Amino acid sequence: MSDTITVNAAGLSCPQPVMETKKALSGLTSGRVEVLVDTATSRNNVSRFGENKGWRVTTEEREGGWKVILEK
Repeated sequence: MSDTITVNAAGLSCPQPVMETKKALSGLTSGRVEVLVDTATSRNNVSRFGENKGWRVTTEEREGGWKVILEK
């Protein structure tokens, strides 16, 4: 399994967190991508995007926001 890719999308307004996530997932068939977001809307949108692309999605609360973890 490859290393974890971390995308810091905190402070970005929609749709930028989803676009950054899409860029990180581009060309990946498996692995782990962690997306850091600071709004519930971004958390929900990134989670929905990951699920629609077939990734297993979990979220963890962290200081100042959330970590959305996409794994396949």
